[in-house]
This record gives sequence, C-alpha cells and structure tokens, in this order.
Amino acid sequence: MPQHRVGTQEEFEAAREELLAEEKELTRRNDELARKRRVLPWVPVEKEYSFETEAGTKSLAELFDGRSQLLIYHFMFGPPYEAGCPVCSSIADTIDPNAVHLAARDVTMLLVSRAPVEKLQAYEKRMGWGIEWVSAGGSDFNRDLGFTHTEEELRPFLEGEIPPIVKQYAESCGTDVAAYVAEGPGMSAYALSDGTVYRTYVTTARGLEPAMAYYGLLDRTPMGRNEGGDQPFWLRRHDEYETT
Repeated sequence: MPQHRVGTQEEFEAAREELLAEEKELTRRNDELARKRRVLPWVPVEKEYSFETEAGTKSLAELFDGRSQLLIYHFMFGPPYEAGCPVCSSIADTIDPNAVHLAARDVTMLLVSRAPVEKLQAYEKRMGWGIEWVSAGGSDFNRDLGFTHTEEELRPFLEGEIPPIVKQYAESCGTDVAAYVAEGPGMSAYALSDGTVYRTYVTTARGLEPAMAYYGLLDRTPMGRNEGGDQPFWLRRHDEYETT
C-alpha cells in the first residue's frame, strides 16, 4: 500500500463536502448528456442483415424479440478465435444479469460476434451466461459499424511494436495478433417503429465503461484502478483468476 496523507475526521469531512459538490455536478452533467444522447437523430437501417441464432437465421428486426428497443454489445470473438476476448467477457459478466431488467423496460439486450454460432454457444456455456448471443459472421453488420477491420487497415499497427497485452490476449483467444485486433468492441442501440429499424446510438472504447461495473467500484477504492506504470494488466475471464 503506498504512503498517503493521514488526517483527522474533521479534515476528511471538510474535503468530502468539497468533493461531494463536484460529484453532484458530474451527476447533473451526466443526466444532461443522457438527454442529448436520446435526442440524436435516428438513422433508418436500410441494409438487410442476417444473423445466425440458436433458433435459425433472423433479421435485425426479428432480434427485437417483440420489444421496441434493442441494445447490442459487439463482442470480440472472430471466426478464428477459440475463446472470447477476456475484456469483452468481463463486460458480458455485467450485461448478462442485467438483461432481464432491461427487458422489463422494453429493451432486448444481446451479444453479437462474427464467430460461428456453435462456437459462441460453447463459450457461453463455459462462462455460465444465459443472454442471447448471435453470429453476424455472414454479414457486414460489424464491419459497417467500424467494429471489424481489414489487415490492410491494420498494417501500420501490425508493423509497429505490438503491446504485450495485445499479444497476451491474442494468445488467450487462441489466435494471432492480426486476427485478434481485426475485431473491435462496441455497443449499438436501435429502435423499431412502424416496421422500420432505426440506429440511434453507437459507442466504443471508454464509452463502454458503464458496462464495466468493476471500474466504477474500483474508482471508489483507496488505490483506484491502479493500472498505470509497470502494473501488469490484471483483467481475466472470471474462471481464470487464482483463488486467494
């Protein structure tokens, strides 16, 4: 544990009051951003996409499963992968138990990857999830959203110095670096109105942090995320942590 300033209860309460004012302002700002997110223009999805599911081939509209809203997590699991991305797996750990609550608010939540649906089902069984997971491997769905990249597009990255964590995760997925980084994580949202599907929101990178609940909790611990400097990147699949 690093050295840290020690103070009295009175000093703590005074500093906490100042911080609380900033936290409340951040909450109000986040509420305003959520409102602006909801009033973004809806874009009709005119391209026909097909998805392989446990129940057969479905269209994007059919994925709504009778609801008017659809939220998709684009999970990094490409056709050559033998296991899902560890980071995406940690996100699915958060999404899976929340799907039932989203359904109660007229939102269908599911995962989409490009690997064959049989691979996805086998990995889901290993992870113990119950959320719907479909394959978009036969369509340009992920590609059109910017979550699938060609080797040519990735060439500058692949010809540079590959970060150790990328090599580590590629190996843990049973594939090479080029195939691993060809996939990208993301989240996209849709509305179904009068038979037309509209895309309403897309995000990636740190925009996915609301689905990474452990970060919000770590941000409230004494050492925080503690990922800087020489610290090894700690995130693993939930069945790969060493028991302590």
